[in-house]
Amino acid sequence: MSTIPKNNSETVAHTPGRASSIGVWILQVVLAAIIAGGGISKLAGDPVMVDIFADIGAGQWLRYLVGALEVAGGVGLLIPALAGLASLGLAALLTGAVITDQFVLEQSPWLPLACLVVAVVIARARWSRTEAVVGTLLRR
Repeated sequence: MSTIPKNNSETVAHTPGRASSIGVWILQVVLAAIIAGGGISKLAGDPVMVDIFADIGAGQWLRYLVGALEVAGGVGLLIPALAGLASLGLAALLTGAVITDQFVLEQSPWLPLACLVVAVVIARARWSRTEAVVGTLLRR
């Protein structure tokens, strides 16, 4: 009796799902590195970051808050159960960054806008897991 499948439909059906999962993981790792790196530079007191937040005019406390949220979001992107929630939080943070860059600092918002798009793609891809985590938290 032959063990060779008559067609590759099972193999073909699983390939796009696995490829897209790997693609989303790559996006998560890249976004985590970019966001957490920016957060670390804010928390470390990089003079450029200090000047940017001085120009915003809200005080240096905002630099610390944004830096901490960025580091937490970057770490959250690397934890499978939290990746969807982290990407949603980062999407909100990046929306603020786009608005601030465009209207307060009057500089190009392309980097935070690109990161925002990636965060939204990750949030969408991880939506079912996010619903499960939120459902578990609400049942407690």
